Parts: sequence; structure tokens; C-alpha cells
Amino acid sequence: MTQWQKSSFSGGGDGDECVELAYGDPSLLLRESDDPTRILPVTRDGLVALLRSVKET
Repeated sequence: MTQWQKSSFSGGGDGDECVELAYGDPSLLLRESDDPTRILPVTRDGLVALLRSVKET
């Protein structure tokens, strides 16, 4: 079973407005809680690039 980790920037409640990350061999998995069936597999380098891009905006 995939164990999802909620973003620390989420509201902390059970709402549907958060990003979740999980480890999936061989990639990482990214999803948004309001549509949990849509899962984006990403590489470590891809996730780092995404986070840097988001941080810059």
C-alpha cells in the first residue's frame, strides 16, 4: 500500500487542498488530494526542479 505524505504547507485538516508525495520504486509519486486518482510519477531531479520553480514564483 502506498503511504502518502501531506505537504507541510497544507492546512493540516482533512480538506481537499493539499499536495501529497509518496515513494514509488523507482520514482516518486505526486498527487493533489482533490483528485487522488491522478498520480504523477516524477524523478528526484524533476521534483527538485519543480520545487525550485514554485519557490521562485
